[in-house]
Amino acid sequence: MTRPITLFTGQWADLPFEEVCRLAAEWGYDGLEIACWGDHFEVDKAVSDDSYVERKLETLAKYDLKVWTISNHLVGQAVCDHPIDERHKGILPARIWGDGEPEGVRRRAAEEIKDTARAAAKLGVKTVVGFTGSSIWHTLAMFPPVPPSMIEAGYADFAERFNPILDVFDEVGVRFAHEVHPSEIAYDYHTTLRTLEAIGNRPAFGLNWDPSHMVWQGLDPAGFILDFADKIYHVDCKDARVATRDGRRGRLASHLAWADPRRGWDFVSTGRGDVPWEECFRALNHIGYDGPISIEWEDAGMDRLHGAPESLAYIRALNAITPPDAAFDAAFSSE
Repeated sequence: MTRPITLFTGQWADLPFEEVCRLAAEWGYDGLEIACWGDHFEVDKAVSDDSYVERKLETLAKYDLKVWTISNHLVGQAVCDHPIDERHKGILPARIWGDGEPEGVRRRAAEEIKDTARAAAKLGVKTVVGFTGSSIWHTLAMFPPVPPSMIEAGYADFAERFNPILDVFDEVGVRFAHEVHPSEIAYDYHTTLRTLEAIGNRPAFGLNWDPSHMVWQGLDPAGFILDFADKIYHVDCKDARVATRDGRRGRLASHLAWADPRRGWDFVSTGRGDVPWEECFRALNHIGYDGPISIEWEDAGMDRLHGAPESLAYIRALNAITPPDAAFDAAFSSE
């Protein structure tokens, strides 16, 4: 099965969009997973100006690149988050932040995610990757004691806020792929089940599989693919490495910056961490995933101009591991 390999532009938003296109094409990527920040893709301009979308498509075509996915993690984070604070001000467009009143921020963020679906449809894209935020993530330590009703209210809040968003996704024929990630409403196996149940397993809402957030939690990323086979709407290839236990480096990373050697885990260039990539690609083959394979390159200890092409070569080799054709399968089973 031939799957295109794309570069997620989120970690490259400091560069002009055309420069990222030039680099990706030079390295041999098939296309981009375009982030909705920097000048890469501005949702408000896309929904209000048809020529804006046309110019983006022309730039992609100039470098022989395609787009299958856009991503709006930053605004999506504010839809359900509690609290809303200075962290959000640092990642949101000024028009979404406004005066910073929390409920106003959440409502404007929700409208922007609806517009992201509309913008994706104009771009000819069928999948939007993003975050949801969470009103209950701050209760993770379970102390002070958290009553079950508070957790239930968190999932109800998610459903109340996201169902109207998903109505728009349905209207325009686009799907939302939630990235299972700490700080979100779904961050591991059981919270993913509960999230899907909260919205009645709507087809408009699926998952972006990113194993880097699973390995340091102790989850099985390949097993996750098999467990949620019908909900894997998009794949991001990002890696993480868990440090050797020395009695000081903990899983929660101690509020230490990326690449600090005292951390208990860190993101590393794809192929250099603890993700069991071959097992994961075999699982993707097993479920018949034929969408884009997007490299989300992140490694605070490496030059990205070296890491991004190296990661492409690594993932391209894995992507070539294809399941046997029907004739071989039939012959093998008859022996």
